[in-house]
Amino acid sequence: MNTQSKTAIIAIVIVIPLTIFAVYGTDPSKNLETVNDSKLKVISSFYPLHEFSQNIGQDKIDAALLTPIGVEPHDWEPTIRDVQQMESSDLIIINGIGFETWVESLEENNFSGTIVDTSNGILIKTIDESDEEHEEESEEDSHDEHALGDPHIWLNPVLAKIQVQNIANAFSNSDPENRDFYQTNAAAYIKQLDSLDSKIRTDLSTCTNDFIAFHDAFSYFADEYGLTQHTILSLSDPHGDVSARTLEKVISEARDLNIKVIFSEEAVNHKTSEIIANEIGGKVLILSPLEVVEDGTYISKMNDNLENLKEALC
Repeated sequence: MNTQSKTAIIAIVIVIPLTIFAVYGTDPSKNLETVNDSKLKVISSFYPLHEFSQNIGQDKIDAALLTPIGVEPHDWEPTIRDVQQMESSDLIIINGIGFETWVESLEENNFSGTIVDTSNGILIKTIDESDEEHEEESEEDSHDEHALGDPHIWLNPVLAKIQVQNIANAFSNSDPENRDFYQTNAAAYIKQLDSLDSKIRTDLSTCTNDFIAFHDAFSYFADEYGLTQHTILSLSDPHGDVSARTLEKVISEARDLNIKVIFSEEAVNHKTSEIIANEIGGKVLILSPLEVVEDGTYISKMNDNLENLKEALC
């Protein structure tokens, strides 16, 4: 959907009388449900932020997930009904750094709610466009959704703690009567993230450091734990095309580094990773960017990633 189309849809929605909502009704299969007016109404853009919000707000908020479970947030755009739900919310929790491409259109049409950018206070990495093939891809797509930098901050537990605190502060500002409740819950969840951070740091401390991820999602994680990320796709979007030249380059790189595990992701076709793994006599494991989560929690999925990294590196 182009920017003009998105802007037109949102503009129409804002001027439609509220009575039109009855036409759409309430579908119990949707993630966005009718909420309790007495609670803080919170909508999170994708799963990790939704889980953070639930842990902080618990029974003091009505928490809704904007991107449906199982849907890739890179590809998702809000429907008219989604925009109406956002209009009626108190807070919209976003990752920021250009990850939610639809936010700009929402702001341009005078959205009246509060948008909480959880990347505030985090040093953002620019996306590496140094290799020739990446530069060619970038020229073809001048509207790169991540032009502001690498958005995958949630995959580093140390940075996730900042995101959690930003959410807690937003809840506290919007609902000062329950400030202590939100801050206490955030502190408890941050302790869980501290434990996760310590476990990752300890378990990987004596391992090798080169791994091949499917797309460029683990730079913040790799920097934090002294690893070196190599990728099949050089772009930050997991749905780019893989050329024969790229396959040859990754196979050669894997052989040079004696890598025997090639990572894939839940939401992509594993064929490309399997081709590379077969050429090097290796295997394919999942390294989840947690963008499409259908089961488990943030911490359990990060522990799954850790176990697969240990198999690859230790």
